[in-house]
Amino acid sequence: MRLRDSNLFKFFIFVLIPLIVLIICGMNSTNYYAGLVHLFGINIILVASLNLVNGFSGMFSMGHAAFMAIGAYASALLTLETNQKMTSMSGLPEWLMNLTLPFPIALLIGGFIASFCALIVGFPVLRFKGHYLAVATIGFIVIVRAVLDNEDQWTNGARGVTGLPNYASTWIIFASAILCLFILHRLLNSAYGRSLIAMRDDYVAAQTLGINLTVCKISSFCISAFMAGVAGGLWGHMQSVISGKFFYIEASFKIVETSIIGGMASLSGAIVGSLIMTFIPELLAPLETGITVFGIQLPELYGASNLILAALLILIIIYRRQGIMGYNEIITDSLFSIKTYTSILKKSEYINLYTILINMPKKLISTFAAASKTDAVKNKKRKERRSKNEKNS
Repeated sequence: MRLRDSNLFKFFIFVLIPLIVLIICGMNSTNYYAGLVHLFGINIILVASLNLVNGFSGMFSMGHAAFMAIGAYASALLTLETNQKMTSMSGLPEWLMNLTLPFPIALLIGGFIASFCALIVGFPVLRFKGHYLAVATIGFIVIVRAVLDNEDQWTNGARGVTGLPNYASTWIIFASAILCLFILHRLLNSAYGRSLIAMRDDYVAAQTLGINLTVCKISSFCISAFMAGVAGGLWGHMQSVISGKFFYIEASFKIVETSIIGGMASLSGAIVGSLIMTFIPELLAPLETGITVFGIQLPELYGASNLILAALLILIIIYRRQGIMGYNEIITDSLFSIKTYTSILKKSEYINLYTILINMPKKLISTFAAASKTDAVKNKKRKERRSKNEKNS
């Protein structure tokens, strides 16, 4: 039995340790590192929802930042107090000026507005395929940015909206992330999810099987946009300020890059990719200010973190196109499996985990021994072949 097959091990790694981290962040929500954890949770929603379109449906959308912006501005308009709206957005209608809703309801409405925009855009845009679709969705980002920057009465123009209440707590962000992952997990393990995968793998064959490709495309696009709108609302209330410049092409490229690194055809890949793209840049940040290594002062390497992440992306595209997780769903399968949680009550699970950990050094030694023996045999055959060639020559 392998370590990754132990339900108790999965409980400790994928449930207990993350829960402890979330409790610590919830107790110190204003801490800088707690903010990074919050950003990690929002990135999970963004990347997992993009994977539904790009990884499981076979399309390639680059417009995720636009739906994120729509959700952020919609939730801001619905949660700001009347006096704040009068100061920066004097052109709002009276009913909206005096309307202030609870944050969860505003998030949902922001998601529905983003989904409605995806429905309108989807009918003409989703006729395209491949890079044509990518360019069309980038065009949608440009349109949304232009509207946000030029509509002074509704969005305060390029100045953006400030003073958003900080409602995006640790628990709201990760409850939203887990709920989105659960919905996507259930969808992808249903007949609907199998239809999406069939459409991705063979467009013509899926059509001959009676799958309505238009419905699959539009519905997955709208579901993805809804979750991006929710993530945008969470991001805006976490930062307390939003502007069109935060939701431009660069933001979409970063979401797509995260998806590719983790694995576009895996919800677990969304978690791994978000983990890498959220925390690795922070670990590499000291390179840009100059650090001392073994007494040697290194020069300031501006943009070093971006270069390293770009190199990582290139290597993954060359050597592992399916991403780090590939098609593996070990994280989400563990999170949403009842066996993971009941394993803490079973004595046999503790015995199995103990046995695996005890036997692990022996397995490693035997693996290395077998590998070295195989190498020795290959080297011997290579030498015999070389000597035979020399005699023949």
